Order: sequence, then C-alpha cells, then structure tokens
Amino acid sequence: MPSSSRARALAEVQKAQRAKERRSRILLVGGVSALVLVLVGVVGVVIWRDTSNRPSLDAVRNFEGITSSHVTTPVDYAETPPVGGDHNPIWLNCGVYDQPVKNELAVHSLEHGAVWVTYRPDLPAAQVKTLVESLPDTYVLVSPYEGLPAPVVASSWATQVRLNGVDDPRLAEFVREYRQGPKTPEPGAACTGGSDGTEGTYPTPSSSAQPSS
Repeated sequence: MPSSSRARALAEVQKAQRAKERRSRILLVGGVSALVLVLVGVVGVVIWRDTSNRPSLDAVRNFEGITSSHVTTPVDYAETPPVGGDHNPIWLNCGVYDQPVKNELAVHSLEHGAVWVTYRPDLPAAQVKTLVESLPDTYVLVSPYEGLPAPVVASSWATQVRLNGVDDPRLAEFVREYRQGPKTPEPGAACTGGSDGTEGTYPTPSSSAQPSS
C-alpha cells in the first residue's frame, strides 16, 4: 500500500477512535449526572419525610419585650411558669428537681439557654421517670410546678408550649428547637456552678455561687 494510502487509513482509524472516546465520555458524564440527580432526589425525599413527620410547633407561644435585670427580691411574673424577665444574679443548676424551685433562679438558667420542663405535682412517679429519661442531660431543668395550665409545660427564654402529657411528641421537638435556641440572650453561658436550689432565701452574689454578667 502506498504511503499516502497508509496515512489516510491511519487517519481514519484515529478519527474513529477519537469519536469512540468522545461517545464514551458523553455516556460517562451522562451516567454520572443521572446518578447525581437520583442521589439528590433520594436525599430530598429523606429530608422531606424527616421534616414532614416532625410534630408541629404551631402551638408555641412567643413573647416580646422581656426585661433581664438582676434583682435579689421576688419577681411577679406574668406567665406561669415564667419565660424570662428580671431574675436573681445566681442561676439554678440545670438538672432534675423533685421539689418546686424558685422562679428567679430558673429564669436566669433560661437566659443561659436552658429549657425548663415543668409538670403538675400530682403526676404519677412512673410518668415523671419517663419524662426525665426522655430529656437531654444538659441545659434542661425539670421540676414540679403548682398551678400549671397544662399537665406539662416546656419553657425557654421568650417561648413556651403547653403539652398534653409526658408522651406529647412536641416536647422533644421543642427541646430540639429552643434549647440554646435563637432567642437565648446568653447562649453557652454556664448552667452549672450556680445554685442547687437548697437556699432558704434568695441567694445573692455573696453566696458561694458566682453571678453571671
């Protein structure tokens, strides 16, 4: 075969090879794109199902214009339990209490991002146990409270929800949303090293606990 014919034949072979490689790349890119779209769709469905299955927080009450001064005297709060306001310079240590606690101490803990879960004092012990076991270990207060407007009430700074009982699914969602939530005046401030709730009178900054700023 003349050299010119061999050259043309080689060129044709190379052209065909390049065309084949282009088709392969197109198929590869198309396949990857299709896979990405499928994965995005799957993730979207999972996220949609997760959010759509969450209980609604439409019943959460929001409050505005809440003051936050430090005082060493009792405070007459508008809400039961309070959702913020003037409070003692010492905060209440987060944890579980089997007796009512002082509002002024608990409100200071709300300022630090805690959720205060209160229940009626006549709640059966087994239900109290269920309630406690369902909650996180940090930035949560649990205590009985006289005169609650519902069997269980969850409060954070400037927000509150009244619950039907310890198994109300809105409790976990409220804690998820509002513990160290968007309205917290001092997020991340301590919820330990304050008052353990045993003081017979309102503690002052001269107590062993240290006041927050």
